[in-house]
Amino acid sequence: MASDDGVKPPTHELLSICKSLVAGGVAGGVSRTAVAPLERLKILLQVQNRQDIKYNGTIQGLKYIWKTEGFRGMFKGNGTNCARIVPNSAVKFFSYEQASLGILWLYQRQPGNEEAQLTPILRLGAGACAGIIAMSATYPMDMVRGRLTVQTEASPRQYRGIFHALSTVFREEGPRALYKGWLPSVIGVIPYVGLNFSVYESLKDWLIRSKPFGMKAQDSELSVTTRLACGAAAGTVGQTVAYPLDVIRRRMQMVGWKDAASVVAGEGKSKLEYTGMVDAFRKTVQHEGFGALYKGLVPNSVKVSSIDPFA
Repeated sequence: MASDDGVKPPTHELLSICKSLVAGGVAGGVSRTAVAPLERLKILLQVQNRQDIKYNGTIQGLKYIWKTEGFRGMFKGNGTNCARIVPNSAVKFFSYEQASLGILWLYQRQPGNEEAQLTPILRLGAGACAGIIAMSATYPMDMVRGRLTVQTEASPRQYRGIFHALSTVFREEGPRALYKGWLPSVIGVIPYVGLNFSVYESLKDWLIRSKPFGMKAQDSELSVTTRLACGAAAGTVGQTVAYPLDVIRRRMQMVGWKDAASVVAGEGKSKLEYTGMVDAFRKTVQHEGFGALYKGLVPNSVKVSSIDPFA
């Protein structure tokens, strides 16, 4: 019930936030499940052993997963991906509000900006900060999702589920192992968010100004379908530029996993070892060529343009 002065009580605000998080979690879970086979294939392509190629492309890869692992194999790792949506959304929601306030406070400290409000660029910065904080808070779940996703029916069974994977990695490899690949993930946020924003705004302005595809002269706003198309194009561009960092992140997540050599890129049956992000880039290009940095790009592009550019 609202108070007499029209201000909503704290309980109402909390309930509204909870409803938003639940609705966002359900929507996110549905969208991620819809593209789960593409997401799994992308990760398998990113890390597969170059001396034992099983997945040669999108169609062949999906057929191979279905043939060797069946229906369940298409959705391996999706449970962990869905489980992190609500905590990720909650942290991102709170972080965005705090980052917006902090950035606005700093901006208003500049001479002449005392009464300024958040601009689109400042909101972009706040969104990037919130994305990095939320990603960092839920990164261990993403790390074990990568390993659960890579496990196949033929590979040694080391992880039985989310909590077993988290506890096993923590016990056998130490707490720092839960953040393997964190640095390229953080760096990747910068070009992705920046290009996503700039390409979307540029496309939108061009469409309104040029009026292509039968747009009427009086049209000053884009339709929902056109805006979604602009968002998909912007997301694809951003993801493509940042994609090598995603490949390196996935490969670094496999380091230290004693059964990784049987399923991921490496020298024969030797264990995959990188000393850091730069070393991972160097060894990947040295042993597999520059094209290895874009393994899995096709299913990832289909996924991005279809549902969720941030997945």
